[in-house]
Amino acid sequence: MQGYTTEQLLPVLSPGRHRNPRQGACFMEFASYLAGQRWSDRPTCTHPSVAALARLVNDVSSHAARTRLTVLIPSVVGLNGDDPLVPIIVSVLAASSALPIASESRQRSLASGLLRCEALLEGVSGAPADLARDRIATAMAAAPGAARWAHQFASETYVSPGQRRLLPADDTILRVAVLGIADACVRDADDRLVGLLETAIADVDSMLRPTRVDEALPQLISA
Repeated sequence: MQGYTTEQLLPVLSPGRHRNPRQGACFMEFASYLAGQRWSDRPTCTHPSVAALARLVNDVSSHAARTRLTVLIPSVVGLNGDDPLVPIIVSVLAASSALPIASESRQRSLASGLLRCEALLEGVSGAPADLARDRIATAMAAAPGAARWAHQFASETYVSPGQRRLLPADDTILRVAVLGIADACVRDADDRLVGLLETAIADVDSMLRPTRVDEALPQLISA
């Protein structure tokens, strides 16, 4: 019987949803496979915001870039939790990464989304919130026209107190951001998309899994 390598037996990353591994797999379907869960592009093993970003990056990346994403899949297995800051942090990262290079119409949407995220971060302390505020400020400074438009739009739009505490659909922010990067007039769009997902995973990991087993092991041994 002919032998097969592990790589030949594993699904090949491709865009879209797939009914089973024989048809291929997107990033999150592969994650469900590694987690031992039911085959799905929305497995419970990964935070919904990270999963949404991963699906989008998977779908718009080139084949070569998509292959590079494979090494990131194990890092999202078990990356879940109920920290309410996670959707804001991921949205800010994606929107601030796309804002300086996206088309004008997308810049306006992204700048408006960042202003809402900034409002939600008001009064929130800690390193993730501080980093998010820094990213917002840097992105807005890089796109002053979009920033002025967003501030003007916000000043003319009534938002009830209850709505101020609601994050706009983060899937929408993520979609505009990822498409903004993919369609931007830059030569390194694939590198930016891979880097975006890699950074998002690292940021969320630091929030939801601040102490890894391999870091805690020496402490347990010496105790």
